[in-house]
Amino acid sequence: MMMMKKMLLSIVSAITGENDKKKIKGTVVLMKKDVLDFNDFNASVLDRVHELFGQGVSLQLVSAVHGDPANGLQGKLGKPAYLENWITTITSLTAGESAFKVTFDWDEEIGEPGAFIIRNNHHSEFYLRTLTLEDIPGCGRIHFVCNSWVYPADRYQTDRVFFTNQTYLPSETPGPLRKYREGELVNLRGDGTGELKEWDRVYDYAYYNDLGNPDRDLKYARPVLGGSSEYPYPRRGRTGRPPSEKDPNTESRLPLVMSLNIYVPRDERFGHLKMSDFLAYALKSIVQFLLPEFEALCDGTPNEFDSFQDVLDLYEGGIKVPEGPLLDKIKDNIPLEMLKELVHTDGEHLFKFPMPQVIKEDKSAWRTDEEFAREMLAGLNPVVIRLLQEFPPKSKLDPEVYGNQNSSITKEHIQNRLDGLTINKAMEKKRLFILDHHDVFMPYLRRINTTSTKTYASRTLLFLKDDGTLKPLAIELSLPHPNGDKFGAVNKVYTPAEDGVEGSIWQLAKAYAAVNDSGYHQLLSHWLNTHAAIEPFVIATNRQLSVLHPIHKLLHPHFRDTMNINALARQILINAGGVVESTVFPSKYAMEMSSVVYKDWVFTEQALPADLIKRYIDTVRDFFLSCCAMNLVKIVIFI
Repeated sequence: MMMMKKMLLSIVSAITGENDKKKIKGTVVLMKKDVLDFNDFNASVLDRVHELFGQGVSLQLVSAVHGDPANGLQGKLGKPAYLENWITTITSLTAGESAFKVTFDWDEEIGEPGAFIIRNNHHSEFYLRTLTLEDIPGCGRIHFVCNSWVYPADRYQTDRVFFTNQTYLPSETPGPLRKYREGELVNLRGDGTGELKEWDRVYDYAYYNDLGNPDRDLKYARPVLGGSSEYPYPRRGRTGRPPSEKDPNTESRLPLVMSLNIYVPRDERFGHLKMSDFLAYALKSIVQFLLPEFEALCDGTPNEFDSFQDVLDLYEGGIKVPEGPLLDKIKDNIPLEMLKELVHTDGEHLFKFPMPQVIKEDKSAWRTDEEFAREMLAGLNPVVIRLLQEFPPKSKLDPEVYGNQNSSITKEHIQNRLDGLTINKAMEKKRLFILDHHDVFMPYLRRINTTSTKTYASRTLLFLKDDGTLKPLAIELSLPHPNGDKFGAVNKVYTPAEDGVEGSIWQLAKAYAAVNDSGYHQLLSHWLNTHAAIEPFVIATNRQLSVLHPIHKLLHPHFRDTMNINALARQILINAGGVVESTVFPSKYAMEMSSVVYKDWVFTEQALPADLIKRYIDTVRDFFLSCCAMNLVKIVIFI
């Protein structure tokens, strides 16, 4: 009966010419490349030339209800329709988006569209935002959210396909769309070969074998992280660059430190605003490492501050770059749009850093124990602090290898600072906490201290006061035994003091503890446990879950910019001789040490409540009691 009805409708439509008359109006929102890149003259001119010769942007609707027997029952394709008035449409320079009309011939054989194929026959790429179809018979409005770069069609081996803003599990996907869905995933996986180009849309895995640069100098050689029990590591996105000349296991690096054109799938790359923000903050921090001559502007002791005023000058006055060879070199190495973010354009040529709130309020506040403890919680790395479970603290390092690494902090060091409580009572009331960086750093101290960096392993004990704030009780600084690791640690314990030599030594002890906490944050809490650990999830999601999958739509917003940030980090931050090695105390051993720590990384321990339980902050009451008055929501959030 249905077949008979369908045949009658087709006959009527053919006699009346109804199909020829019915048109489906659509609106395509996109951003042209010439809006996003004012220097690309070809993007503006050649695209118009292509339009004049009939090489426009075509779209074909794909049926979600009718398969084409001649094409393996894939969704039936409608006739191509072209974007209208490309040449005459004026793009808004503020929003950057243009709306183009497109008109489709309606075909009952298409029925409800579930996808569309787009072919860009222009010279340059554009950013496709959305397609909206109006008055589809039996469906009304249908909306496609695209948010993807579309390159010229000759750059692709298969056509670009976009699906409606609808979710389907694989088993629930309409039959005519299944092969399109499966084919899209095959394209995103790639074939694992060749160097990837900017128009490629491949999500593939690689080891961290691109941090070292042995071709530059053997001192810049670094071990491959990942793929071995010695140096395990999360995977990163593959670029396919050829191996270095001196080490076939190391991927070659881009030739210039300022070259940021590292392959990531195009849709993972920063937008212009995000890139501007990244460069503004990153280059202020790294310019002195990119240009060694910059050190001479500070004083005669490179890489060191001679006084606290030198530090304040970074915020209060900035650093003036005089006219001459140095300023010329900066201009030669840094693109103009980046330079504007770094220096004033009023002729003063000042590198100026934003004033920290603490310094703005009180230039000496950082010296107090209250501020030391407050910054430990409300600052960079509150996710390591844990409730003290045993006194004195014990090490988990293998005594057969490292000897006695237990703490030397005694009752006498802290008893008189517990507001009248005994140690046992304070522990019972959950008032004693520890920031413990001993076991992580101790195995690497000998190697770290052979570099220009000198540091200690540290433990910091803290007491939770009645007003909800913390105060430091003691700081233990440790070094490996001079006669060998098996003889244990050499420990020194420091307690709060305000005046004289003891007061100065206490300030130094707090500085070492803060430096350790900052380094732990940079390498482990921040880089390893967030950026590096999440990248394999970004890759796997795009390789295994179609954009139609509800889990893909749930996860995708949280992955934004991750692969691009990580790629830039490998290029200028965590690479051999990069910013991290130049500023964080493990120096050349920084990434290697993070790999060793990764051996103990457990996925299920990374979120609440497992993280709090692991640190013995195992009830909401305990958690907020330990953090009240500290605005410590960030303690449970990986940012």
